[in-house]
Amino acid sequence: MQTLKLNNGVEMPILGYGVFLVDPKECERCVTDAIDTGYRMIDTAQAYYNEEGVGAAVKKSGIKREEFFLVTKVWITNSGEEKAAKSIDESLKKLQTDYIDLLLIHQPFGDYYGTYRAMEKAYKDGKVRAIGVSNFFPDRYVDLCNFVEIKPMINQMETHIFQQQKTLRKYMDKYNTQLMSWSPMARGENNFFKNEILKSIGEKYNKTVAQVALRFLIQEDVVVIPKSVHKERMKENFMLFDFELTKEDMDEIRNLDKGESLFVNHYSPEFAEYIINY
Repeated sequence: MQTLKLNNGVEMPILGYGVFLVDPKECERCVTDAIDTGYRMIDTAQAYYNEEGVGAAVKKSGIKREEFFLVTKVWITNSGEEKAAKSIDESLKKLQTDYIDLLLIHQPFGDYYGTYRAMEKAYKDGKVRAIGVSNFFPDRYVDLCNFVEIKPMINQMETHIFQQQKTLRKYMDKYNTQLMSWSPMARGENNFFKNEILKSIGEKYNKTVAQVALRFLIQEDVVVIPKSVHKERMKENFMLFDFELTKEDMDEIRNLDKGESLFVNHYSPEFAEYIINY
């Protein structure tokens, strides 16, 4: 598996399996299927309510813990130094592990500075190997970077062919933070799976639209965590390292960028009220 080195020297896989909206009752089975397929990075979150399923699948796999890269996120209701610290210990128990490979602040709301201090302490205490953020747009991201002791190693953002995060990446490069994608296949929006450019490129390599889109992000050095509850799709999403897109292919796909979210506006007061009360 191809890896990327974070700003603290920790190496993480460039491809993982995400469990957003995976039913907690189904999560263990899905993660077991993903592990059987070859995935070793699993991305979950406190707000997904399926950390237990991830932990159970990893534990029962019989594979050494150090071969896995587990990612979880602190939710808004656990923001603040004290509550975040307690929630980190709870996540460790649910995941049945002594350490989390990557811990993120899930949303830039609530007392996220207090949360980050708790994460810095967990990092120093060896409970966490790497820390970072999620959904931090340029303004919040730059602000955080300038007022924390340990710079974030990851910023997990909506990133796909229609939102390539070009502006944000300029600042992330400045502070040496790695981009990680959520919804790398745009949840199928904007006629993603019927995109003629992706289909045409895929035909050259006998690859699907999804495989071309995921390969594009990987060649852009973006960490991807595609999600599926179907093992055949998991296998398809895993087969990304036996072909390479040309410069012409890459340029064509770069031109699909719209530079805006297909789903939410983090600057909207209505969205802030919704997500804070989620």
